Amino acid sequence: MKIGFIGLGKLGKEAAEVMSEKYYVEGYDIVDVQTKYFSVVNTLEDVCRDKDLIFVAVPTPHDPLYDGKEPTSHLEPKDFDYSIVKGVLTNLNNFINKNQLVILISTVLPGTIRREFEPLIKNYRFIYNPYLIAMGSVKYDMVFPEMVIIGTEDGSHTTDAKILKDFYVTITDVNTRYEIGTWDEAESIKIFYNTFISTKVALVNMIQDVAEKLGNINVDVVTGALERSTKRIVSARYMKSGMGDGGSCHPRDNIALRYMAKNLGLGYDLFDSIMTAREKQAENLADRLVQLQNEYNLPIVILGKSYKPNVDIVDGSTSYLTGHFLNKKGKNFIFDQNIGKAIYLISHRNEFNGFQFVDGSVVVDMWREFERKNNNIIVIKYGNTRK
Repeated sequence: MKIGFIGLGKLGKEAAEVMSEKYYVEGYDIVDVQTKYFSVVNTLEDVCRDKDLIFVAVPTPHDPLYDGKEPTSHLEPKDFDYSIVKGVLTNLNNFINKNQLVILISTVLPGTIRREFEPLIKNYRFIYNPYLIAMGSVKYDMVFPEMVIIGTEDGSHTTDAKILKDFYVTITDVNTRYEIGTWDEAESIKIFYNTFISTKVALVNMIQDVAEKLGNINVDVVTGALERSTKRIVSARYMKSGMGDGGSCHPRDNIALRYMAKNLGLGYDLFDSIMTAREKQAENLADRLVQLQNEYNLPIVILGKSYKPNVDIVDGSTSYLTGHFLNKKGKNFIFDQNIGKAIYLISHRNEFNGFQFVDGSVVVDMWREFERKNNNIIVIKYGNTRK
């Protein structure tokens, strides 16, 4: 198998060097790049010639003002610049054919490939394969990745996905995990992986700020206790999306911490963003229910009014919060009744699988786990928008 590698920058060059330990590799870049591990050719045509896999690792830069060396929060949000990627993908049509597989590894926002890149791809096969590699540890991250992300058009395990997986099996650790989804899901895995890290860093550094402002706190004692909390914080818990955070503790704690952030003069309020997101997510759900009511002309029923299953506490209930926004939009609803044909929101996980929905009902499944027993109802898996 012969490999072409386009884009030999700070990450691409080392990634290509790892591949060259097992495969014949030729690389190409618009600037002069020196390496002893593989040949660097002079043209895009040369790097494509007779190659089985062609990796594209060109930049998707931001404006230099957004590089993070100076404050950016006051600037207008901007997407990445995709012009370099689009130029390469367009030009590749001149030099390759359907027998060759192009693999894009550059970071893009969710939806970009389907909207911006797919129309450019004419004469070759394509997969999206973003990397989770970091400066200073590129080669290690290539061999021992957190996971290998593979995006296909419809998320299926295609022949091309298998070819790429079989390729990585030869250069990565035997325990490597493979995650295969749509282009959009692969884009999302990469970008939200990074933002999870940013959020964690912001949170632990906020504890550091509190220690500096308040006194009598060693931040390492606090974060050490949290990092050893492997039941909920450092675990797979709370990684199933559905209804928002609820109960009489979590929302209240964030409200109180907003006060603390202001009182200590931290200069920022992460908790305000968390609470705003919680409320907006509930309003987005209410908007969806209104949309369905306008479409089907049916009443709305919310199944599960407490903040979680098997308790009767409604403090911090996101079902109530969703109902608040329904009322605000002039829409009536009821809780926990079977009124026949209606729009039913399943807000509690694993509690309403035995509920007898009548023909013609619309079931909004927040957890995407409802076991359909009646084919004459419409089931909407909230959050799953695969075509």
